[in-house]
Amino acid sequence: MAGGVSKNISPNSGIFSKVLLVFTVGILTWGYQSVQPPLNKLPGSLDGPPITGSRIKLKDGRHLAYKERGVSKDTAKYKIIYLYPFGSCRHDPVFDNHLSQNLIEELGIYIVNFDRPGHGESDPHPSRTLKSLTSDVEELADQLELGSKFYIIGYSMGGGFAWSCLKYIPHRLAGVTLLAPVINYWWSGFPANLSTVVLSQMMARDRWAYRVWYYTPWLSYWWNTQKWFPIFSIIANTPVLSKQDREIAPSIDFSNLGHARQQGDAESIHREAAVAFRNWEFDPMEMENPFPNGEGSVHLWQGDEDGAIPVTMQRYIVQRLPWIRYHEVLGSGHMFPFLDGLFDKIVKEMLTGE
Repeated sequence: MAGGVSKNISPNSGIFSKVLLVFTVGILTWGYQSVQPPLNKLPGSLDGPPITGSRIKLKDGRHLAYKERGVSKDTAKYKIIYLYPFGSCRHDPVFDNHLSQNLIEELGIYIVNFDRPGHGESDPHPSRTLKSLTSDVEELADQLELGSKFYIIGYSMGGGFAWSCLKYIPHRLAGVTLLAPVINYWWSGFPANLSTVVLSQMMARDRWAYRVWYYTPWLSYWWNTQKWFPIFSIIANTPVLSKQDREIAPSIDFSNLGHARQQGDAESIHREAAVAFRNWEFDPMEMENPFPNGEGSVHLWQGDEDGAIPVTMQRYIVQRLPWIRYHEVLGSGHMFPFLDGLFDKIVKEMLTGE
């Protein structure tokens, strides 16, 4: 064209743009698929775990599998729901082996443990929250006819869900015991410098895992299954153990714990950790005494050498909540409930104050 400026456009430029677009879409698709957990294996389905135990059907159509110990519900003086730790199930070794038959019969104790959603033979609840887990506890109690009030014992991860019971159904509780309950380091009640110091003392792999759960919970499955960086120590089966833990561990029967992950790790341990460590719906340190007239009690037990749940955080919590009866087990780590006779003592303390 006269007086114009000609442009030489390579016929390959259009092809390059298309290739770049396809490559970008492919990377995004791969990235999306890599962070999506696999589908779970529904209990009772063709490729899922068989139904071997007792189950109840909840109002929303899901099923919860449960296991009972103790005297008959009809004659029991005390009725307890036990909430197991991370990676466990209704066949938890504390529940199965560490409450003596002598104490059960002496006090008239009935105790029940259940597979939480996505564990063992309980149906999954993909959108579960602390509040929905509490609702499951209450509905289990109602369907099993435990009465207007019952006791809760929560160990480690189960202790976190026991906090939720104190928050949402205090009117249903006769007493609560928390055994080394999980900590969320972003509870607003903690001073920022305390959380920062405690997190800085952890292994880097655990600091990163907690941050991923809190800030980007949708990435938590990918983070704890990828191979580039070290993953959460407990999921990797390399937890920090105290001297006492290392001595106790060989005597503990963990043979039934594979039951917990029958539906797949994504639906059991990964989703549950995301519920426990992301932003909570409430801060336990803002809670009021659920038993202002002394009609019940709340106990918190903690080993002073616990490598999983820092004792300094529990000490701060009980300073903020003086209505909690605090018991520090000297020289003990995270496995103190397995010490000979101690679980009997813990249960008796909650039920009788002795």
